[in-house]
Amino acid sequence: MVRHPVVFEPGDPPRAGTLAFLDPGGDERATVVDADLTVRETAVTRMPVAAAVPLLARARTDAQAHPAARFWGAVALVALQLLVRGRVLPGVSAGDFDAWRAGPFDAADHARIRELADAMPAEARAVPAEGLLLTDAETLVRAFLDAVADAMPRSPGAVRATGTTAFAATRPVKVPQLRPWAEEVSAGLDSGVRLSLRLETDDPLGGEFRAVVQLHGVADPALVADAADLWAGHETGLGPRARIETIIALRRAAKAWPRLEALLESAVPDELILADADVEQLLGGTAARLDAAGVDVHWPRSMVRDLSARAVIGEHDLAPSDLPSFLGGGQLTSFNWQLALGGVRLSAEEMDRLAEAHCPVVRLREQWVLIDPALARKARQRDLKPLTGIDALSAALTGTVEIDGEQVPVDPSPWLAELRERLSQPEDIGAPPALAATLRDYQLRGLRWLARMTSLGLGACLADDMGLGKTITLIALHLHRGQGSTLVVCPASLLGNWEREIERFAPGVPVRRFHGSRRDLADDGFVLTTYGTMRVDAARLAEHPWDLVVADEAQHVKNPASGTAKALREIPATARVALSGTPVENNLSELWAILDWATPGLLGTLPRFRARWAKPVESGEQEAARRLAALVGPFLLRRRKSDPGIAPELPAKTETDRPVALTTEQAGLYEATVREMMEQIASAGGMARRGLIVKLLTGLKQICNHPAQYLHEGEPRLTGRSGKLELLDELLDTILAEDGSALVFTQYVAMARLLERHLRTRGVPTLFLHGGTSVARREEMVREFQDGAAPVFLLSLKAAGTGLNLTRADHVIHYDRWWNPAVEDQATDRAYRIGQTRPVQVHRLIAEGTVEDRVAAMLAAKRSLADAVLAGGEAGFTELTDAELARLVELR
Repeated sequence: MVRHPVVFEPGDPPRAGTLAFLDPGGDERATVVDADLTVRETAVTRMPVAAAVPLLARARTDAQAHPAARFWGAVALVALQLLVRGRVLPGVSAGDFDAWRAGPFDAADHARIRELADAMPAEARAVPAEGLLLTDAETLVRAFLDAVADAMPRSPGAVRATGTTAFAATRPVKVPQLRPWAEEVSAGLDSGVRLSLRLETDDPLGGEFRAVVQLHGVADPALVADAADLWAGHETGLGPRARIETIIALRRAAKAWPRLEALLESAVPDELILADADVEQLLGGTAARLDAAGVDVHWPRSMVRDLSARAVIGEHDLAPSDLPSFLGGGQLTSFNWQLALGGVRLSAEEMDRLAEAHCPVVRLREQWVLIDPALARKARQRDLKPLTGIDALSAALTGTVEIDGEQVPVDPSPWLAELRERLSQPEDIGAPPALAATLRDYQLRGLRWLARMTSLGLGACLADDMGLGKTITLIALHLHRGQGSTLVVCPASLLGNWEREIERFAPGVPVRRFHGSRRDLADDGFVLTTYGTMRVDAARLAEHPWDLVVADEAQHVKNPASGTAKALREIPATARVALSGTPVENNLSELWAILDWATPGLLGTLPRFRARWAKPVESGEQEAARRLAALVGPFLLRRRKSDPGIAPELPAKTETDRPVALTTEQAGLYEATVREMMEQIASAGGMARRGLIVKLLTGLKQICNHPAQYLHEGEPRLTGRSGKLELLDELLDTILAEDGSALVFTQYVAMARLLERHLRTRGVPTLFLHGGTSVARREEMVREFQDGAAPVFLLSLKAAGTGLNLTRADHVIHYDRWWNPAVEDQATDRAYRIGQTRPVQVHRLIAEGTVEDRVAAMLAAKRSLADAVLAGGEAGFTELTDAELARLVELR
């Protein structure tokens, strides 16, 4: 819809206005002005303002949206911002209907409205006005702001809350009797006068404060005059209605601060004598309420000093002698308020003077200073609840701490600041002598970092890209620590790899499997187990004194509520290390799950983490992202293959999207499925609708793969029916002719079986690994492929996307896609990893003109954490509207 021009058509009441999309397929008509200034009739699709606002808000950042749609999206954003600020007033429309209006506006609002009007594309106001070719741009912008203000606050809940329909229900209500009241309330909406209060005093100590009424021109903020001059008849340039507008503005301001009612009783509302209690009210929050009502408060410049409060941690404590015990929660550290003037700390005597002050000003360092009541309370109640060691460290890393729901700056004590610095200074160690390998530079840096973190009793997450050697780094860490036993918890498919790597790089170190019928424990060396076995036998494992517990492919415990994650938390250890190539696949809560296991308490509780970090960061708040990075940075080491100096010996990787046309059979099935399922979706709701959408998307992907997969044919004819299969044949012919080998990934086991059958009839040797393959057979298959027993390895993406070392392959073919870049990259890294000596080519097969094509474009454009729809796979699309879904899946 937003690909078409769109114009706003005002209505009476304002909420009755509509957005007319110039859609050739629309079923309504409108008169518009063309670019050559000719007037014509055209087809349109009309949408109520309330329904159009979310659509326009998304169009604002949509590069493919029409400029007119993006423009109205920008106006919609301003309208919503006005609503959030409470800038709405009741009114009565020209037709005597109840109506909310946007306002009152401040100078910045007026300037923004003018900027929007100047930027309005001609197509955005192509509906001719009476006697004119085009409606005035600013008039139209203001009408749209009113329409949003009138439409959005209305709901059944508002009706229930107020007990009336006027100003609450969407249905227009005739209220002519309210016009005088509404005109009085809204008289200042487009007023030319804005108020401010200028506070003055002759003697800060014992003298009285005066609030002098100042007037400002709204259209011209440079116009400033005292109310006394206006009432004295002096020329102010504020216009003939300035006195009336001043009285109306004072009435409005008096609702925020009743003390101003005294001015309304005065013949000349020029100034108000203030008691100490009045000044304390202004300092304690009344000034903020006045600001919300459009009235600024100006304090004497000589008394506005930079008096601030910071929380200080550990200032009166000695540095802990046992850091692991301190950080593990065995000790508490002091936590106090510290006030500063101009950035220089107040002494205890000065804070006492401030705490004991009985008036809103105090003499500090030869100057009078206004006292915020909240700061005075901090001076009186300096001692805060002590913090645990990990909370103290978290505050030192982020520079802020939460007190009563508010984030405040924090100063760590010198010893705590030193501890913070130690986290960024890795241990100065070399590779352990017993390690039968030479560590690459970045692997040695990883070892030194892990040694530092674990020596402090802290956990860590080594999040290097797949194939960069996390396993050998952990083996080196075990040898460096040289004490006790290390438990490695990993997927079943990795048991053999861990055992081989330990025997290869740490010969002589005991390694045992705690799995199946072999469940051996030992006081030294390595013990290997799977997540499934660990979940079942967690109590026994928890009784063993582990020096180190390692969670490999730690994304397996990204759901903290799962039985696996809970069982892993029950196993104590001196230190914990998580290994994961993708610590965040879908959202930041997964990062919390991994780091909260490795270093409990670092990120707080999950609800607190979501509120303080995940929600702001995922919505794009840069400062929150910076502080979260400072907090998790010491505990998370992330290196990518593309980073300079990480793995320069890795050959090049080329990624190519391979578009392929559907066959006639596929196209017919595709269109029929879309038509049938969209009819069902249109009449469904809730979970049933979500289920139908997933069913539709799954069906379309299967059709794009091969009709036989979608139709569940028992003995299908495979050739000549799928464009993807034909392209796969061509690719494999070329790869095999060049003596290459390929990994072929699909998320569907049924499709892999069809491919296995098809390639067998063509005489192409294959191996096939899926979720039902036993651990022993998986390890055997890996050896066979690496030894050259078959040039093509068919793999189920879910079962084989992690943990396998398949460097013999120099081609990776994604027959279909998971719609999650992180999962896809992990699968590619089965071949593109340390040990690969040839360039790797990645081929992604994409059916042209289909939902696959559209999602591929989205994946190419946005591969970030905030892209929650794509990261969620098919389920992420279940919240689309019917129209959005139809555009996504239509065959083009």
